Parts: sequence; structure tokens; C-alpha cells
Amino acid sequence: MSTAPVSERSAAQPSNSLLANFRQELSRHAPFSQMNAADVDFFLSHASQAYFAPDEKLFDASSGIPTHLYYIRQGAVTGVRGMAEHAGGAFEYEVGDIFPIGAALAGRAVTATYSSSADTLVLQLPIAAIHELAQRSLVFTQFLTTRTAKFLELSRKALRADFSENSMVEQSLERPLSELIQFEPIKCAPSTPLREVLEVMSKKRIGSMLVTSPAGEPVGILTRSNIIARITLPQISLDRPISDVMIQPVRSLTVTHTAQDAAILMSRYGIRHIPVTKDGIAVGLVSEHDLFAMQKQSLKGVSSSIRAANDIEALKRSAMDIRKLARVLLGQGLKARQLTELISHLNDVLTERIIQIKSEEHKVDVSKLCWISLGSEGRGEQTIATDQDNALILPNGISTEQREHIRVFAHDVNLALDACGYPLCHGGIMAGEAACCLTLDEWKTRFDNWISQGSPEDVLTASIYFDFRTLIGDANLADELRQIVVAEAKKTPRFMKQMALNALTRQVPLNWRGAIDADNQGMIDLKLQATAIVVDAARIYALGHGIEETNTCKRLAAAGPLMKVVDTEYDAWVSGFDFLQMLRLRVQVGDDVDTQTQSESPNSIKVSDLNDIDRRILRETLRVVRQLQQRMQLDYQR
Repeated sequence: MSTAPVSERSAAQPSNSLLANFRQELSRHAPFSQMNAADVDFFLSHASQAYFAPDEKLFDASSGIPTHLYYIRQGAVTGVRGMAEHAGGAFEYEVGDIFPIGAALAGRAVTATYSSSADTLVLQLPIAAIHELAQRSLVFTQFLTTRTAKFLELSRKALRADFSENSMVEQSLERPLSELIQFEPIKCAPSTPLREVLEVMSKKRIGSMLVTSPAGEPVGILTRSNIIARITLPQISLDRPISDVMIQPVRSLTVTHTAQDAAILMSRYGIRHIPVTKDGIAVGLVSEHDLFAMQKQSLKGVSSSIRAANDIEALKRSAMDIRKLARVLLGQGLKARQLTELISHLNDVLTERIIQIKSEEHKVDVSKLCWISLGSEGRGEQTIATDQDNALILPNGISTEQREHIRVFAHDVNLALDACGYPLCHGGIMAGEAACCLTLDEWKTRFDNWISQGSPEDVLTASIYFDFRTLIGDANLADELRQIVVAEAKKTPRFMKQMALNALTRQVPLNWRGAIDADNQGMIDLKLQATAIVVDAARIYALGHGIEETNTCKRLAAAGPLMKVVDTEYDAWVSGFDFLQMLRLRVQVGDDVDTQTQSESPNSIKVSDLNDIDRRILRETLRVVRQLQQRMQLDYQR
């Protein structure tokens, strides 16, 4: 096996016949996919091809300053520093990768040993040609100097392309009316007295009443705008049947007609409501407002509809609107951090509205309590697929009867959230459970037990409680609890070490070579195997430094300087976390957003389904996560 430096190896210049094939091959990978043809040809005309057998060394620290950059056409190359194969610190380059960029640009020797891990073909470009190509191509220069950032930019562009078409369809007048129907129409018989009709319209807060035959066929309609002209001014008795004043014949469309058909019909006849039929039977009602909302779906629009909702049925529809809006915003290229913040905000608004509705029903004064969000809710990092984690802080001195009354109210809120698509927590971490409906002093005692004497299992279970955030009610209760919890955690090394030990039980899905290590189905769990590790580390470092922030990215940004970590390192933690969250959102938003059900694996992704850019970013991100985990191990296992 030859171990001579690459510069000493014989290498073949690609023939003219190969250049066209190489050009097409390179166009599948960054940065060549973004470069003009002339610059790609420059790379190919100045590159030579070389072959390395499995386990053959390309170069190492003793080889001196790199004389070439290498592009992998086939196979893979593994870099190993010291005993990295035993510590899990190796890294692997695969097809489409270019290396060693850092050492080549800095004019220094590499710090690792690079060896082929399979039959490997590379294109090698001399350093002099690299500098010339950088002068010719801004894209190539940007790739070399801001590689990860460039990858993320390209990933977002690809994501917009993937989702923009679907998003446009969802907001297009070409959508069939079957997709616009949100609920069965409220209807009555022709003989129904006007008094009863108006009472139902007022109670249900609806703008129209559809009149149907005994068979369910639409025969007339009465809208709110018709009431003055057809009932009030003529002084029609409210004891008369609706058939005396309804608009007939009614203009209707079928479920196969489009939103555009509805818009034209409304414009032609000056109407605002159209019954939708299937096999002649009324199955829905489309309004002018529905068409407008479809095209103007926005944060303000969704939040306004939530706040205006008067029952759980309306909030169910609003919950689906949150998911639809998330899809649109993801397709527009919104970053994961901003999108999860928006999702969390809208979920907050929806939960607050449910609490308001249920507190009125149960006659509970929420202002004297404190409803707190836990876990991802508390961190403001909710994705589409999320269960509920919440609790209540009660004022001290509350009676047993009052406590039970409040707990029943909270349980009703939990059931309503479940109905809206936020499943009940399997672990029972919900305000309606006795263990999560405690007074301030009881919460202080519980946290103190976790911190001072909790078992490893107790501390593991308690982790998400340390992410609590006030949602509604008396924030002073939560603020007082937080100050005590953060202060006690910071001065209790045993507790911090125990939290770190629990966090270290999670395994980053990388093999010893640094390649992605998927399961037998080619899947990895982005939450359990990646984001949860970053969340745990951020929580530990925040508590260890007395930081009261609960959001993961904000925790890392606040802890980084206190840890004496260079900006680029904790920026990499934050960027990596954002990318992983984006992948989770892609999986979840890609599911059917018109249903409340969640996929059985809403956080799992098949690695082979990723495009070249995203797979490479994922590999680099997982390495960053592993490095963060290794840092945590060094800091808390000494």
C-alpha cells in the first residue's frame, strides 16, 4: 500500500471525452451547481484524477502544506486526529465533498491523517489553480470562505422550491371547494320559525342559515345582510317560517367546482355565501370571507380568528390554520427559529383562548393562578407535531375544595387542547393532574427535592420542568419560583453532574468514521438523537451559570461567553440546532396539514431522501452536536 503524498503520485488528466461527463457530474454538487459553465470547465481543465485503494493514506501532518484541494468523485475519505477512532471524533468526507479547505487556504499542514475508507476516485486541483479560480468565481470564493453558511443558504433555496408550488396551490383559486369546506353547514327546515333561526345565528355567531329539504337539498338561504331588508323594515313577525323570507332559488356549486368558480358566481349575482353539494346534498357552505382568507392567510389573520373564537369547534379549525400557515411560511424560506417562535406564539394564543373559555365555564379566576408552559412550549420551540406539557402554580393557602375545583378546570383545558390536535402527555405532565397542580410552596419543595436529593431517574423526569414559562395568570408566582430554582441549581454541583450524566446517555447517530449512522430502515430520529442533546446541553449550561432564559438558542448565546467559548463555536451550536429544527419541520409540514392526527414518526427522517446539500449539512451538524456533547462530558465528569 502506497503512503506517498498525493503530489508524488501519478495522476491522469481527464480526457476531452470525460470533461462533459465530469461537468454533468459536478453540477449536482455545491459549489459547482451555482457556478457558470466556464468556471466549472476551468476547474476540470486544471484538475487531475487519482485513485486510492481502501485504507490507503492520502496525507497527514508530516506531508507538509497541502499542494491540492481534493474533490471526491467516488468512495469516501476519513480524517482521524490522534485516538479519535476510540473517542468518536473522526470525520468522513463523501462524494461531492472538497477538502482540506482550512489548511489549504491558511497555508499550513493538516492536523489529521486522511485515508480512503473505500475504493476512492478524486479530482485534485493545485493550490495555484485554486487561487486563480477564486479570482474568477465569486461563488467558488464564497464557498471556500463561508462553506456552512453557503450550504444553509442553498438548503433554504431548495426548501422554498419544494414547498412553494404546494403553498401556491393552497392559496390558489384553482383549489376545489371540497378543500375549503371546514365544517358541516348549520341548516334548518323551511318551516322553522324566524325567531328560532335568528337565535341560532346569534348564538353560533354565523352569517347565514341554509334552508334544506327533508332530503338535505339546498332550497334557500337567509344571510345576516338580508335581515334588515327582509325582516326588520317590513316588520315581519318572528313567528313566521323562514320560507317566507329566504332567498330562493339558492345558487349552489358542487364539491368538484373550484374557488374560482365560487368567486365568479359571487361576483355575477352579488352574493356572499354559496352552498356546496355532493350528489345534490348540501355538505358545506363557502363564504366570500373564506375566499379572502385563503389568499390572505397571515399571522394576524390566524391570531385574530383564534381570539374571536367562542367554542372549541372554532378553535379546532384555527389549529389547522396554524399548521397551514406554517407550511406557507416554510415555503417562503422563513428560518426555523423564527418559524418555531411563530408556531409557539400562535399555540400560546390558542391555549390562552381555551383557558379563557373554560375559566368562564368553570368560574375560575385565572388572574390569581399561574398557568405555566413546560418543555418545548416553555422554550418557545414548538414544532407542528407536539404534545402538551403544562402545569399550574396555585397561591399558598388555597383550600382543598378550591384546589380540586381548579384541577377539574385544568383537566377540561387539557381535553380541549387534545381535541385541537395537541395530544395529552403520555407522562401525565399536565395541569389537570394533581402532581402538576401545586401551590407555590409545594413547587419550591418539589424543585428542592429534585436539586438536593433527586435520584438519576427523578432528575431525568424533571428536566422539562426547568424550562417553565408563564403563559397566563399571575407571573409573579413563576418569577419567584424561577429565581429560587436557578440559584439553587447553580450552587449544587451534584445535581448539575447528574443532569449531565443523563444527557450523555443519548447517542449522536455518527459512526467512528464520522459518517451518519442510520438504523436498519435508513432512518434517524432528529429529536431524540440530535435536538434533544442540544436542548439538554443548553439547559445544563444555563442553570450552571445562573441564566434564567429558557429558549435553547438564547441559553447558548448567553452561556457561550461565560464559558469562555469563541463566538464561532457557540454560533455553530445555534446554527446546527436551527438546521435540525428545520428538518423536523419539513417532515411534519410534509404530512397532511388538513388533519389533526400526527405521524407515528414525526421526527424521523430517511437519510437517503435528503438532497446532497442537506445530507452534507446534516453530517456536519451532527459532528457539531457530538462536539458539544463531548465538551459537556469534559466539564461535568471531572
